[in-house]
Amino acid sequence: MEKDATMESINKMEKRLRYISGIIKQNGRKILNNYPITSPQFVALQWLLEEGDLTIGELSNKISLAFSTTTDLVDRMERNELVERVRDTNDRRVVRIHLLDKGKIIIREVIKKRQEYLGEVLSRFSDEEKDSLNHLLDFLYDEMKLVDDKNKAK
Repeated sequence: MEKDATMESINKMEKRLRYISGIIKQNGRKILNNYPITSPQFVALQWLLEEGDLTIGELSNKISLAFSTTTDLVDRMERNELVERVRDTNDRRVVRIHLLDKGKIIIREVIKKRQEYLGEVLSRFSDEEKDSLNHLLDFLYDEMKLVDDKNKAK
């Protein structure tokens, strides 16, 4: 009986997380309609803002796209002056993708609008509820990373 309750709880959580993810993506797309970037470009620019310069391979792994697809994505972002390719100073064979000011401005504006949306959603939450949600999300994220790392090691 307890196992059924646990599975029912897990099923409900998975469904809720899927719906929340869908709403976030849908709202994110609406925000992006006002900017000259696509959803995959947003994800790539976000990684570059957070991690700094990355190679195409590193970026490809971060955004879970094929190397060739990531190359095309970077080509388009470079044409739009969002990023530039730069040779690594330590190893001239290595080319890194560098986020330009125009790309930084766009990604920061988009993130700010996404955060404003979340602020509106959370406006009826108490400070304790927000803290609790943050704590649980951190815990969930950490546990997911542990499971992923364990599965990679297999």
